[in-house]
Amino acid sequence: MAGKHKNRCSFCGRTEDEVALLLTGLSGFICDECARQAEQIVRENMGSKVRQKAGNGAELNMDELPKPRDIKNFLDQYVIGQDSAKRYLSVAVYNHYKRLAQKVDDDGVEIEKSNIIMVGSTGTGKTLLARTIAKLLKVPFTIVDATIFTEAGYVGEDVESILTRLLQVADYDVTATERGIVFIDEIDKIARKQDNPSITRDVSGEGVQQGLLKLLEGSIVNVPPKGGRKHPDQDYIHVDTRNILFICGGAFDGIERKIAQRLNTHVVGYDSVQNQQKIDTKDLMKYVMPQDLKSFGLIPEIIGRLPVLTYLNPLDREALRKILTEPKNSLVKQQIKLFAMDGIKLTFEEEALDYIVDKAIEYKLGARGLRSIMEGIMIEAQYNAPSKDEKTLTITRQYAEEQIEKQKEKLSKS
Repeated sequence: MAGKHKNRCSFCGRTEDEVALLLTGLSGFICDECARQAEQIVRENMGSKVRQKAGNGAELNMDELPKPRDIKNFLDQYVIGQDSAKRYLSVAVYNHYKRLAQKVDDDGVEIEKSNIIMVGSTGTGKTLLARTIAKLLKVPFTIVDATIFTEAGYVGEDVESILTRLLQVADYDVTATERGIVFIDEIDKIARKQDNPSITRDVSGEGVQQGLLKLLEGSIVNVPPKGGRKHPDQDYIHVDTRNILFICGGAFDGIERKIAQRLNTHVVGYDSVQNQQKIDTKDLMKYVMPQDLKSFGLIPEIIGRLPVLTYLNPLDREALRKILTEPKNSLVKQQIKLFAMDGIKLTFEEEALDYIVDKAIEYKLGARGLRSIMEGIMIEAQYNAPSKDEKTLTITRQYAEEQIEKQKEKLSKS
């Protein structure tokens, strides 16, 4: 038995007893460790070839890319209203593709990127627009939350972790990462907290804005592949951000006061009454200007690197009503599908939907308010219906009112 022949790895020579797994080929063997090393070598060598292929954007066929109108039509299927923001996003994404596909000509004209900032109150669809457009893109896309960032050296994440997440989405392909799109949500949460320009104590405000500058303007950034300070011994990956498109979004709660103050300064003299009549006081966000962002707390350098400024309209009753039923992923369709998986046919009366919209307007939470109200109404049915034999369920206005009242009673007792 001692002289029994054992299969060996054709690369390292270890026997099948010395390795966890030995793969058999036509004329040889390879162990699991050699297979992993081979995979790493192939990735490293193929990376340069991919970089050569993608360097001039030749793989992007402009005829196959969605045009701005096509991108907006796709967004219309999931997001109600917000035509202005959709147009800005559609054009920005399409121009991003064109920048990637541009070739260096003798005329010396090079298309520069135009980063975007979207301003709109909570629940108007900023993050939904970003998530929806990600389904359509042919480049790496990631969404990050600005609230987690702090100035270097403090508890929290460095701004470089934005690129770490984009790297992860691109499966650590640096070339693909350098052509991606990043959506930075809650950008207003890093506004300067005080008038004092010192950044010594504003560790999650102006200091973070200063750190974002190098990413937005385009530079070579050292990116920790595993995400920052927890792995200090890791090798950095060098990422060029010149071709990365940044889209920022924020609620900027209270910026309407800044806009109103600015508009009032122009309403002076004989035309003052006439000008005041032209201003839509119910939707001041449409008048937002870069100087309002500066008054809110964004530093001028950041504003200058976000040249495209657009806004999202507040959702009125009609828009909220459509959001409930019309989008492909509407709340009503989600609930119907949930109950259908239990073999239950769910229907909503029109009066019940109107009641949900009324409550959302009362709570002033936009589309997010719709979801919280819907969940509150449906929780008891979701708990009891699967255990019953009934195969139909109709949500009436009376039922919806009863469920909301029960919630209020629970809150008052607690």
